[in-house]
Amino acid sequence: KRDSDGFELAVTDMVQKAKEALSIGITELHIVGGLHPSLPFSYYTEMIRELKAVDDRLQLKCFTAIEILHLAWIAKKPVSEVLGEFKSLGLDSLTGGGAEIFQQEVRDRIARGKETAEEYLDVHRTWHKLGGRSTCTMLFGHLETPGDRVDHMRQLRGLQDETGGFTGFIPLPYQPDNNEIPVEHPPTGFDMLRTLAVARLYLDNFDHITAYWVGMGMKLAQVALNYGADDLHGTILEEKIFHMAGAETPQLQTETEMIHAIREAGRVPVQRDTFYEPIREWAGEEALARA
Repeated sequence: KRDSDGFELAVTDMVQKAKEALSIGITELHIVGGLHPSLPFSYYTEMIRELKAVDDRLQLKCFTAIEILHLAWIAKKPVSEVLGEFKSLGLDSLTGGGAEIFQQEVRDRIARGKETAEEYLDVHRTWHKLGGRSTCTMLFGHLETPGDRVDHMRQLRGLQDETGGFTGFIPLPYQPDNNEIPVEHPPTGFDMLRTLAVARLYLDNFDHITAYWVGMGMKLAQVALNYGADDLHGTILEEKIFHMAGAETPQLQTETEMIHAIREAGRVPVQRDTFYEPIREWAGEEALARA
């Protein structure tokens, strides 16, 4: 909150943003934030309730595991009760952000004080047992070793065997700006493609692997569709985390640009929802004509 880049939105501001997003065909709101020191638990319940009231078709994908732990603390309620309350109000999915890397020594160096791997996994386990679905992530290309990456995926694979609640895995390439981690450069294109390929081979119980174009750039994300990825995430209207960390990719890809990129990579464009269910598929001729 004291940071010069910090900001705080009223629920009414978020409702207005949701209405603007709906007007151009957006189907999902992905909402995460910091651990606010003074906002009450009622702010978050009101947020879910009011956003869902905008249009029930709008899918709400909100909160990282550490946020859920923080909200349970301020509400003085068990995690299961907090998640159950959010679900009853209309929360559709948890985000997978904040996993970073599970190896504790590295985790202590890049995210000291954050939840442990066990706590991250337990929040998602609890959500899955309530019937919820979520994505999961891995931040790579900083201080971790290749073995740390494999161990991270091993633990995600184990929870997926247990619950089947993950809809997809999203490897996130580290961005070096505006933080104190002593790494000057993001991972190379080769490393990004190798990581996606290993994920596709190892995480055989995951239906989907995402090439996150915001972190990779669209050109490399196109190539990634031939290295194990089957998803490019979304068109995206307003992304802050990666751009505040130095990403120079655009804030937005239009529908036409996405269709063109996917067709050029030799794949069939399909718009999907939060749960990877198809909304619309573009036939070859139609996709090429629109692009």
